Amino acid sequence: MKLLATSDLHLAHRANRDALSDVPPHGDDWLIVAGDIGERPEHLRLALEILTDRFARVIWTPGNHDLWCPPDDPTRTRGQARYDELVAICREFGALTPDDPYAPWPLDPDTVIVPMFLLFDYSFRPAHISRADALGWARESGVISGDELMLPFAPWPSREAWCRDRCDRTQARLDALPAGTRTILINHWPLRYDLARPPRVPRFSLWSGTTRTEDWGERYRARAVISGHLHMRTTLWRHGVRYDEVSLGYPRDWQADRGMAWYFREILPGRARDRDRYVPSVDPFLDRRLSGPSPIDRPSLVRDDEGA
Repeated sequence: MKLLATSDLHLAHRANRDALSDVPPHGDDWLIVAGDIGERPEHLRLALEILTDRFARVIWTPGNHDLWCPPDDPTRTRGQARYDELVAICREFGALTPDDPYAPWPLDPDTVIVPMFLLFDYSFRPAHISRADALGWARESGVISGDELMLPFAPWPSREAWCRDRCDRTQARLDALPAGTRTILINHWPLRYDLARPPRVPRFSLWSGTTRTEDWGERYRARAVISGHLHMRTTLWRHGVRYDEVSLGYPRDWQADRGMAWYFREILPGRARDRDRYVPSVDPFLDRRLSGPSPIDRPSLVRDDEGA
């Protein structure tokens, strides 16, 4: 039995839809799908029709593309209503959502699977850049996100307010976990600023998370933290915590001849071969070689139950 993870299936693209249809049955395995399945609720429905038939359990979190709605389309749900619509679809198929009780991992009930929906609040920026100047700072480098046009936030007064509410709710639930509970934290957006600055477009970090979550991996005893969003498949460590960016991406981001399932990341039990598959020789966010363990890079692994 394995816990696998993927994200950013982007089913608006035919090649990705075709590859999804070819995912083989996985028996007792569980699959995390960490957002950006597609821009329409129909994309989520298609994904769940296939994946819930081929995995024992599917765990879902939304991404920004799942919440997109063109401003001139009055026929589609928007903001909170879109999120509620997607949660309802998940419940039709028995998929776990951020609004459901956390599921214990059957092979270790002291570890719980924690899907989260936290959004972003523009705080992933240098300290000397004010919120008022943040969008202009990003535009200076030619960067702007489609979220500014296509991610509505009603009934909240702003995306920041929606993000704050989601973080407050999630933090309260995590704080209430029994002492010693280990977690698998799942969020579409990275939890740390130093994992949200793509080398080619570092100012895209504005739309990539919130500083509210910087220490959640440590604070909530995460065995792994799962995210997508950046289309930069990596396994990295920060302060002894493993962070997996598990995105598939657009057709240009993966090799169709390998099939979609080849890219599913093994999280638990996390055998060494699979755990190290996406460890880069150089940390792309820190420009630091990963030649040995350190407090911020790769620690010595001391938990035999995570795989050998």
